[in-house]
Formats: sequence, C-alpha cells, structure tokens
Amino acid sequence: MSAVLAMDRAMATRQAAETLALALWAAAGARPVRAIEALASLVVNRARLAAADAAARLRFAPEAPGGEAVPWPLLLGPVCRAPFLFPRPKPRRGEAPEGDPALAICRRIAARAAAGSLPDATEGATHWHDAGELPGWALGQVPVAEIGGLVFYRLPAESAARPCVSGRPTQPSGPPVIGRPQRRAETCAT
Repeated sequence: MSAVLAMDRAMATRQAAETLALALWAAAGARPVRAIEALASLVVNRARLAAADAAARLRFAPEAPGGEAVPWPLLLGPVCRAPFLFPRPKPRRGEAPEGDPALAICRRIAARAAAGSLPDATEGATHWHDAGELPGWALGQVPVAEIGGLVFYRLPAESAARPCVSGRPTQPSGPPVIGRPQRRAETCAT
C-alpha cells in the first residue's frame, strides 16, 4: 500500500515539475539561465510557505483531508497556477514546442527545484516583476535581488502594499536604505 502512495507522490511531483517548467518557459524562457533558476526558486519559496501555513494549504491543496500537511513539492503546480504570479497565461502540455531548447532548460531547472536541490539566489523572495516595469505593489518595497532582468522581493506576510481606502495613508516602515532612492507608497493603516 505504501509503495502505491510513494508512486502516486512521485507521479504528482513529476506533474508539478512539468507545470513549473511550462510556467518558467512561458514567463522567462528567453531569459538567462540564472533568471529562470531565480524564478523557480521564488515558486519553491511560495510552495514552502504554503506547506507551512494551514490556511494556505487549504487554498492550494483543498483536497488534503482536514487540511493535513502536504509536502511542498506537491504544491509547486497549484502555486504556479495561482493568479497574478506569472503575467502571461501558461501554455498547456500540447502547446509547448517539444524540441525547444529553452523548454528543455526549464524542465531541467524545474526538476532540480522539485527535488529541492536548486540553490535560492533570491534570498527567500516571494514576489517578482520585470525590471522594465514597476507595478503598484512594488512601490516602497526594497528588492532583495535583481537577476537577469527580473527584480525579486521578499514581502512580509501582511504588509503587501494595498491601496488606501480609509483615507489615512501610512508611511512605509523600516530604516532608509542608503544609496537607493526612497519611494513612498500609500498603504492603509490596519
């Protein structure tokens, strides 16, 4: 019985790695390998956070009985499919060109990420954007890394910038970073 469960878990991990590979290929397939690895690390960081939090497990793995613990590699697929993580729609399995060398690179990186052997160059980042853009949520946030034209952030769980609804904007907390221009975002006091 446990051999069947181990096979099911291995199959689910392979499927999650394939979902991650397709998402990496769609979002960063034309970028340097280090950027693709960094993006894969970000997805792993989110999957690990989701595995550690009961509420997140319910969101990403609602089929887990009683919200029981789910190994983080099994959450890679659901994390990749979460809205707003990747800017473009992810291709389905048949839509990706099989001979594409960029897809082969993304598959190797995704396999390393699912195995837990990919070093995290993003320092625990959970959010990202293209360096040529500046989304509203990134205003006032300090990036932890910039790799291959992608900017990475590690946002505190509850302090993601939100539009001010109460009419009382608050200032970002924390010490100023020397040598970096300061940006202020209006966030709501909670």
